[in-house]
Amino acid sequence: MSDRDGNSFGWFLAGLGLGAVVGVLYAPRSGSGTRDALPARAEEGRDYMRSRAREAREQASGWVDRGRDVVNQQKDQFRAAYEAGRQAYQEATTETGAPKNL
Repeated sequence: MSDRDGNSFGWFLAGLGLGAVVGVLYAPRSGSGTRDALPARAEEGRDYMRSRAREAREQASGWVDRGRDVVNQQKDQFRAAYEAGRQAYQEATTETGAPKNL
């Protein structure tokens, strides 16, 4: 069993070495080119995230404004309905001669 474990470890090391060789041969840039490209890509990512955050804030602000408009519209409708009901009550009590308690 220990012979089999040693053989598996040997194959693992061979695969690791082969992967490293293939990675070096097929790398799109040299090491210095990759090191130069990393900060530029990080800056691009940072700018992208900032723009997406700004867009999200603007969209959320729009939703808040629309929600505020809907709430104000509902308040106005409620007030109009309340006033109409109050006036209808006053007219009904005035016609019947019943005392008003408002």
